[in-house]
Amino acid sequence: MANFSNLKKSKLGAPPPLEEASGNLSAPEVAPAPHPAPLSSQPATRQRLDGRTARRTSRTQQFATRVTPEFDERIRTIAQRDGLMLVEVLERALDAYESSR
Repeated sequence: MANFSNLKKSKLGAPPPLEEASGNLSAPEVAPAPHPAPLSSQPATRQRLDGRTARRTSRTQQFATRVTPEFDERIRTIAQRDGLMLVEVLERALDAYESSR
Protein backbone atom coordinates (compact mmCIF):
# COMPACT_ATOMS: atom_id res chain seq x y z
CA MET A 1 0.00 0.00 0.00
CA ALA A 2 1.23 3.50 -0.80
CA ASN A 3 2.44 5.76 2.01
CA PHE A 4 1.21 9.34 1.51
CA SER A 5 2.23 10.64 4.92
CA ASN A 6 5.43 12.26 3.63
CA LEU A 7 3.74 14.42 0.96
CA LYS A 8 3.90 18.18 1.44
CA LYS A 9 0.75 19.84 2.61
CA SER A 10 -0.52 22.97 0.90
CA LYS A 11 0.62 26.26 2.42
CA LEU A 12 -1.99 28.27 0.55
CA GLY A 13 -4.71 28.06 3.13
CA ALA A 14 -8.42 27.67 2.64
CA PRO A 15 -9.99 28.83 -0.64
CA PRO A 16 -12.11 32.00 -0.58
CA PRO A 17 -15.87 31.62 -0.17
CA LEU A 18 -17.98 31.50 -3.32
CA GLU A 19 -19.33 35.00 -2.65
CA GLU A 20 -15.82 36.44 -3.07
CA ALA A 21 -15.01 34.44 -6.21
CA SER A 22 -14.99 36.07 -9.63
CA GLY A 23 -18.12 35.83 -11.78
CA ASN A 24 -16.22 34.85 -14.91
CA LEU A 25 -17.49 31.28 -14.79
CA SER A 26 -21.07 32.42 -15.20
CA ALA A 27 -20.24 34.91 -17.99
CA PRO A 28 -21.15 33.97 -21.60
CA GLU A 29 -18.41 32.46 -23.72
CA VAL A 30 -17.93 35.04 -26.46
CA ALA A 31 -14.66 35.31 -28.32
CA PRO A 32 -13.44 38.84 -28.99
CA ALA A 33 -13.61 40.02 -32.59
CA PRO A 34 -10.24 39.80 -34.35
CA HIS A 35 -8.59 43.11 -35.09
CA PRO A 36 -7.34 43.50 -38.66
CA ALA A 37 -3.61 44.01 -38.87
CA PRO A 38 -2.41 47.35 -40.18
CA LEU A 39 -1.45 47.29 -43.84
CA SER A 40 2.15 48.23 -43.08
CA SER A 41 2.73 45.13 -40.93
CA GLN A 42 1.35 42.64 -43.47
CA PRO A 43 3.97 40.72 -45.43
CA ALA A 44 4.52 41.55 -49.07
CA THR A 45 3.99 37.92 -50.14
CA ARG A 46 0.48 36.68 -50.83
CA GLN A 47 -1.39 34.56 -48.30
CA ARG A 48 -1.31 30.80 -48.85
CA LEU A 49 -4.61 28.96 -48.90
CA ASP A 50 -4.73 25.76 -46.91
CA GLY A 51 -5.77 22.51 -48.55
CA ARG A 52 -9.05 22.36 -46.68
CA THR A 53 -10.43 25.24 -48.72
CA ALA A 54 -10.11 23.25 -51.95
CA ARG A 55 -13.02 21.27 -53.29
CA ARG A 56 -13.22 17.51 -52.84
CA THR A 57 -11.96 15.26 -55.62
CA SER A 58 -11.63 11.55 -56.18
CA ARG A 59 -7.86 11.76 -55.83
CA THR A 60 -6.63 9.53 -53.01
CA GLN A 61 -2.97 8.85 -53.83
CA GLN A 62 -0.59 11.12 -51.94
CA PHE A 63 2.24 12.69 -53.96
CA ALA A 64 4.87 14.70 -52.12
CA THR A 65 8.05 16.30 -53.39
CA ARG A 66 10.44 19.12 -52.56
CA VAL A 67 10.63 22.14 -54.83
CA THR A 68 12.38 25.48 -54.86
CA PRO A 69 10.57 28.47 -53.36
CA GLU A 70 10.46 30.04 -56.85
CA PHE A 71 8.72 26.98 -58.34
CA ASP A 72 6.26 26.91 -55.44
CA GLU A 73 5.41 30.59 -55.94
CA ARG A 74 4.99 30.14 -59.71
CA ILE A 75 2.71 27.12 -59.50
CA ARG A 76 0.58 28.60 -56.73
CA THR A 77 0.23 31.87 -58.65
CA ILE A 78 -0.95 29.98 -61.74
CA ALA A 79 -3.39 27.87 -59.71
CA GLN A 80 -4.86 30.90 -57.96
CA ARG A 81 -5.06 32.95 -61.16
CA ASP A 82 -6.87 30.19 -63.09
CA GLY A 83 -8.99 28.96 -60.17
CA LEU A 84 -7.40 25.51 -60.20
CA MET A 85 -6.00 23.19 -57.58
CA LEU A 86 -2.27 22.55 -57.57
CA VAL A 87 -2.81 18.99 -58.74
CA GLU A 88 -4.79 20.23 -61.74
CA VAL A 89 -1.95 22.52 -62.77
CA LEU A 90 0.49 19.60 -62.46
CA GLU A 91 -1.81 17.31 -64.46
CA ARG A 92 -2.07 19.88 -67.25
CA ALA A 93 1.69 20.38 -67.23
CA LEU A 94 2.25 16.63 -67.55
CA ASP A 95 -0.27 16.41 -70.40
CA ALA A 96 1.49 19.28 -72.20
CA TYR A 97 4.89 17.65 -71.64
CA GLU A 98 3.73 14.29 -72.99
CA SER A 99 2.05 15.83 -76.05
CA SER A 100 5.20 17.79 -76.91
CA ARG A 101 7.37 14.66 -77.04
